[in-house]
Amino acid sequence: MATRDIVVVGASAGGMDALQKMAAELPADLPAALFVVWHLSPGVSSVLPEVLSRAGPLPAAHPADGDPIERGRIYIAPPGHHMLLERDYIRVTRGPKENRFRPAIDPLFRSAAYVFGARAIGVVLSGALDDGTAGLWTIKLRGGITIVQDPADALHRSMPLSALENVAVDYKLAAPAIGRQLASLARQAAGPDAILPERERRKMEHEIQIAAQADALDEQVMSYGELSPFTCPECHGVLTLLRDGRIVRFRCHTGHAFSEGTLLEGVSDQIENRLWDAIRAFDEAVLLLNRMGEQQAKAGNTRAAELCFDKAREAHARSQPLRQAAMQGESAPPIELLEKTG
Repeated sequence: MATRDIVVVGASAGGMDALQKMAAELPADLPAALFVVWHLSPGVSSVLPEVLSRAGPLPAAHPADGDPIERGRIYIAPPGHHMLLERDYIRVTRGPKENRFRPAIDPLFRSAAYVFGARAIGVVLSGALDDGTAGLWTIKLRGGITIVQDPADALHRSMPLSALENVAVDYKLAAPAIGRQLASLARQAAGPDAILPERERRKMEHEIQIAAQADALDEQVMSYGELSPFTCPECHGVLTLLRDGRIVRFRCHTGHAFSEGTLLEGVSDQIENRLWDAIRAFDEAVLLLNRMGEQQAKAGNTRAAELCFDKAREAHARSQPLRQAAMQGESAPPIELLEKTG
């Protein structure tokens, strides 16, 4: 009889502390394999395998594409790559970012739910925003077990709170208790896999293929939702709105995926970038006009010089509301300000 032998874990900000505490409570003879996604900035080398190998009895490492799944091991997604699960082996891919990350938590969770059904246990730990919520919902949908770190125990509560608000979570525990609970659950028989509606099954399959580097257009992802008025912060493609129960997500035709929270963050970043582009243009105009004014003054063209200096002062004054908004990190006024300053 199948047991709950596939554990997928997602963490972000504050996640290393939680992962260490969880790993310390796992037994050396754990009859399950653990798969961990921890968000890292691009180009950063991960020390997590070494840290978790020291924290507890189980060896931790980055897998290579095609490595077999072995119980009693911790597999950590390599920086810059998604980690996906097949029936007997691990996929390491460079599919499109999800929730502005690669590796992202949702692709791992989604593949575990699709392939292993009720054998899967999903765990969401400390982190910002809401990556992992949609994937945890999918694990629950397939009959798996869902665990969330108690927000009171998390260094960053956003990811645990999002999961608790949107998924009927089975356990809410402190990080050390999660490790002990996993040791118990891994020895239990898995229940029957929940049968998915055909449309939901196809959508899940296509999204996994996108994370595995398939062409999003070929996977017809746009047909599983409704077109939205929003554009992708990554590539500026049209976004399709997708629904997982109460969870609203977005995916573009090139494959990038966003929760509502990460889409808002991406749009806010775009606004800030536009503000600084406008400020830079004004500053360049001020520098150029002052230089022209100095040259005119040296040539004895006082009237032309004064005109240049007046235009420079005007440009500098027009840039100040934009600079103030950018420095304060405001997201609502900038579009109005851009319209006013032309």
